[in-house]
Amino acid sequence: MSGQELQVQENKNGGEVKQERILKIDFKMVTFSLAGKDYGIDIMNVKEIAKANRFTYVPNTAAFVRGVYNLRGEIIPVIDFRIFFHLPAEQKDENAMENLLIVRKDEQIYGIIVDSIDKVVGVSSEQIQPPHPIFGDINIRYIKGVVEHQGRLYIILDVNRIFSQEEERKRTSIEAEGLPLYTPPAMEGTTPARGEGREGPNQSVPLEVNFIKETLFALKHFATTAMNEKWVLARYEEWKKERQTSDAVQLKDLDDAEAFLKPFYSPYTDQFWGDDYAAAVRSLLPDMPGKTITVWNPGCGKGFETFSFACILRERYPEHRIKIWASDSDLLAISSAPTMAFEYEVFPEYCRPFLVKGKYGYGFNQVIKDAILFEYHDIRNNNPYVDLDIIVARDILSFMSPEEQSKILSDFDEKLKASGLLLIGSHEELPAEEWQFIGKAPVALYSKAK
Repeated sequence: MSGQELQVQENKNGGEVKQERILKIDFKMVTFSLAGKDYGIDIMNVKEIAKANRFTYVPNTAAFVRGVYNLRGEIIPVIDFRIFFHLPAEQKDENAMENLLIVRKDEQIYGIIVDSIDKVVGVSSEQIQPPHPIFGDINIRYIKGVVEHQGRLYIILDVNRIFSQEEERKRTSIEAEGLPLYTPPAMEGTTPARGEGREGPNQSVPLEVNFIKETLFALKHFATTAMNEKWVLARYEEWKKERQTSDAVQLKDLDDAEAFLKPFYSPYTDQFWGDDYAAAVRSLLPDMPGKTITVWNPGCGKGFETFSFACILRERYPEHRIKIWASDSDLLAISSAPTMAFEYEVFPEYCRPFLVKGKYGYGFNQVIKDAILFEYHDIRNNNPYVDLDIIVARDILSFMSPEEQSKILSDFDEKLKASGLLLIGSHEELPAEEWQFIGKAPVALYSKAK
């Protein structure tokens, strides 16, 4: 019997057999509290617990990043889970000690601030139930499951998903059968487009399409707005043919959402841009006045996009000084971006003139590296960049709430020069009254409308 052992006893009166299940403890978690609720993290992710204060502030980081902490010589980022999950936090004295969970995700170490740390609890993994949308105070994407133990209900958080977007590809269950679909507050009655005000769910399309839109937001934070609705509707028609039966059309879990969105991503996402796409981008870049070209690449991830664009710019504008601010809210990705190294064959042709051979393989030469500043930054916070010539923001806007999309687009408009260019995702579209499309599919390049 999987996960359990069956104990069989025979009583003294003979004959009757008493069967008692003994749970097999195969999952241990470190439990803690946040805003009065009980949570757990797989003990395999927990390195140690500690008390600490006076974290070193890091400018231009998200509000939930309290700073960095020197853990016996290793500098680690410190995340305040109360702020990260938008939970109420007790106002403490500056010198008060914080409860710190030191967790590991692959080779990276993070500090997590919680209200209190309780104990280690062992349960059977068969007791763990999938997360339910009613746990609305924490995004369901970050919940591995829930389990009851000695009269207390623990919400088990998934450290891997919290600290890495890549890990989101792993399975999160929402057993949608019999459960209500989660409708995020931001989507209730609103699918705004820039310049068009806010409008309710599109009543001109089948109701099941609106369910898909809501599920995409709940599972992937993909917000359907005028920017991408055309693609969503076209994809829905394809999706129906792929699924064949009406019962299979709705998105029941993260795997379904990933499958639905798979064709959405721009060419060469999370890899070096291919020679064909790079050539298409390069052909659209106009002559640039001045001596310096300034670029902002939010959502740069592991740096493939940034290095690709840096090589294109270096080739297109050999006489210009190039400066690229590359930022991302994925701490793990952004920390490894500057030092990437691969076999020579991995790099497309247009990148090869800018390579040098190092100890661990080929990487980019100092000219390219000096042009890029990788830094941790959450685009939803204040963005300090000004007088930009180009912004490269492929696909990231669609994974923001409608309010955030509107705010960031306004920010882009403000920070770009009058002649500035905005490169967005291949399946994203901007309103013609504010942005002029100057690209050629699949390159979605825009300039400000005159």
